[in-house]
Amino acid sequence: MPKTTKGGKPKKGELPSTLQRSNEKAQRTFAKTHDSAADEYGSEERAHRVAYSALKHSFEKVGDHWEPKEHKGPSDERARSGGPNASGESAEGVNANASKKHLLDVARRLDVRGRSTMNKSELIDAIKKHNRRVRGR
Repeated sequence: MPKTTKGGKPKKGELPSTLQRSNEKAQRTFAKTHDSAADEYGSEERAHRVAYSALKHSFEKVGDHWEPKEHKGPSDERARSGGPNASGESAEGVNANASKKHLLDVARRLDVRGRSTMNKSELIDAIKKHNRRVRGR
């Protein structure tokens, strides 16, 4: 199902809820990539994967929405390996390639308990867990 109007604007009702709460650029990135991939591959599932991959290149998931990353690029090992047979674990939208300082800042904004004693991988897991909890509500 197309995610953009004939004028190229995102159809907010067609976007995932986390994107509905995100800025216009994130919505446009997902919607246009999704529509292009759907035309190219003819598969809704593959179009979603491609659209999320493009979104994760420029945005990171923070709680219940997506925010622009400081530096564009793959967000985790799975995104770095790319392709249909990507290997590695997904960080579920958390920018696992960010600095520990950045991850601590995100954890602070999300009010993750115990963040000051966590190492980088623990911070990534705690942010993923928080994002899942928020998404489940």
